[in-house]
Amino acid sequence: MPKFTITIHAQPLAPGKPAVGAPCNGCGVCCLMEPCPLGVVLSGRRVGACEALCWDEANHLYRCGAITEPLPVLQKVLHPRLHWAAFLLAWGLQRLAHRWVAAGVGCDCDVQVADL
Repeated sequence: MPKFTITIHAQPLAPGKPAVGAPCNGCGVCCLMEPCPLGVVLSGRRVGACEALCWDEANHLYRCGAITEPLPVLQKVLHPRLHWAAFLLAWGLQRLAHRWVAAGVGCDCDVQVADL
């Protein structure tokens, strides 16, 4: 398999990437590289950092906004005329996001991270 390097810009206080299979620690590497299937639906793109990724300043970690802040995420991606629907959809998005991002299953990002 060919090796290549990409640069992602993460918060300096973010925790280091855990080993594959270890519990998620909020490092954000996977979501900064590319959106998950739900992130693709929410952002309408397949490359680059996920639009729903949120930095938690108080805890110094990244979290999926579709899980932690579904209403603001929906309001960000929906056309302004559909913001009324965000209130109805937020609960469903939050439940769906837990399944689609495999919350609590463990790290499945197998990239090697190097500090620069």
